[in-house]
Amino acid sequence: MRLKDKISLITGAAQGIGKTIALKFADEGSDIILLDINEEKCEEVANEIKRKNRKTWTYKIDVSDYKQVEELFNNEMATWGRVDVLVNNAGITRDNLIVRMKEAEWDDVIRINLKGVFNFCKVASRFMMKQRSGVIINISSIIGLVGNIGQVNYSASKAGILGITKSLAKELASRNIRVNAVAPGFIQTSMTEELNEERKKLMLNAIPLNRIGTPEEVADAVLFLASGESSYITGQVINIDGGMVM
Repeated sequence: MRLKDKISLITGAAQGIGKTIALKFADEGSDIILLDINEEKCEEVANEIKRKNRKTWTYKIDVSDYKQVEELFNNEMATWGRVDVLVNNAGITRDNLIVRMKEAEWDDVIRINLKGVFNFCKVASRFMMKQRSGVIINISSIIGLVGNIGQVNYSASKAGILGITKSLAKELASRNIRVNAVAPGFIQTSMTEELNEERKKLMLNAIPLNRIGTPEEVADAVLFLASGESSYITGQVINIDGGMVM
């Protein structure tokens, strides 16, 4: 098992890509700390992990609230023992053309998607530095690389995550902490299910592999980056997009 006896913390773990990562990590031997705003769905994921005979803890948290994040680590680290892997997955969309975009739509996306990553990287890295080991994996998006109409806020947040990833990889490398990112493309999730058929067709035409990706394919890449198989990889971004961005 690639994550035997590791402790992994995953934000946005109640559904979609986060849930899939959590279950795959559990299959590979990791105990899982599940964080999400949706307490009920988070508990459902926890029950699935328990059936795999792994330990799990669930917490309802606003990732954008630094005080909540800091208190979580300060209060619970003794219970967990350590955090070996941090996956920053929590994110939202509030799509609109910039001329129509409300200030709240910008603020909400930047607050959750970007500040949330900052909060967890800042607090978790302090404990990982004491351990002199750790892995941080940030979930970005190809939209952070190429932009998209109606997603100025989302694109800015996901591009910011790439900047955090590369800078933090340089800051923490001397303490044996690796920091990488994955940039999913068109993946089958609740977010993409909201797109109309015309938009889906346009996106499929832009994908050389001519199909939608799955959360499992994203989770496979995250697992690789979390495991010892990627021990000489840091500061990198892996696109999981069927060739959409080359």
